[in-house]
Amino acid sequence: MVFALLFPGQGAQFRGMGDDLFWRYPGLTRFAAGVLGYDLAALCRDDPDGVLARTRYTQPALFVVNALHTFEREHDEQRRADYYLGHSLGEYNALLAAGAFDFETGLRLVAKRAELMDAASGGGMTAVMDVPEPRLREIFAEHDVSGVDIAGYNTDQQLVIAATDEVLRAAHAALKEHRVRFAPLKVSAPFHSRYMAPVRAEFEEFLRGFTFDTPHTPVIANTTGRPHRPDGLVAALGEQLVSPVRWTDSVRHLLSADPDLEHEEIGGRAVQRMVTRIRQATPVATTESRE
Repeated sequence: MVFALLFPGQGAQFRGMGDDLFWRYPGLTRFAAGVLGYDLAALCRDDPDGVLARTRYTQPALFVVNALHTFEREHDEQRRADYYLGHSLGEYNALLAAGAFDFETGLRLVAKRAELMDAASGGGMTAVMDVPEPRLREIFAEHDVSGVDIAGYNTDQQLVIAATDEVLRAAHAALKEHRVRFAPLKVSAPFHSRYMAPVRAEFEEFLRGFTFDTPHTPVIANTTGRPHRPDGLVAALGEQLVSPVRWTDSVRHLLSADPDLEHEEIGGRAVQRMVTRIRQATPVATTESRE
């Protein structure tokens, strides 16, 4: 039976996360604080300045806590995964778990990514519920709303859109008129959309300064819903900034390998709940597609 290990992304953070782990890994905790330039354990435990929800701090903090959970799991010799899958930021933890890079490299990549994404501004993201993508695009066309990108395919019932502030306001008005449920996300910019192109160029240049290893276990890429190619990590991680997170396709790829897929989430249950919804909406034909 196929077993997948899942890693959550930005939005899964909470004050107090990692408090049960930092004391068990004092060396890694001190090292991470040295790389980042601040007391990571204190930030996660107390969030004294109220910045844990800020992208610059959220992403490195989650990466480290997810990594420590993974190391703890390996130390306890728990079940090995057949696949790794991470949502947005979580993809870096998936690649770390699969041996594509070491802890220091992953931390430096995530810190740079977080810095660049935090510096981006002038837009946001919104989760839209219970509207298929074709109908959503029809609604925006009816109201002359242009400039909206699909930034995430979380489940069949939830899409994430991204745009500038002005475009999002128009999109929200159109959704309200059609009584479509939506929820603005607490992010500072339109991530995973065309608007992150300048960030992509700078991040890819940074990525080229590192060497990556071939993952020992398949890691599903957010951009394609298929396993990463070992020689394509720089392009894929750069592309991830401007392309939607294809979580639904990623999970369905795993279900095509085994409809009875078993899975475990590191540090929470947010992405596991999405997997459950995707499984429930996946037709029986998924099994037949394997034959």
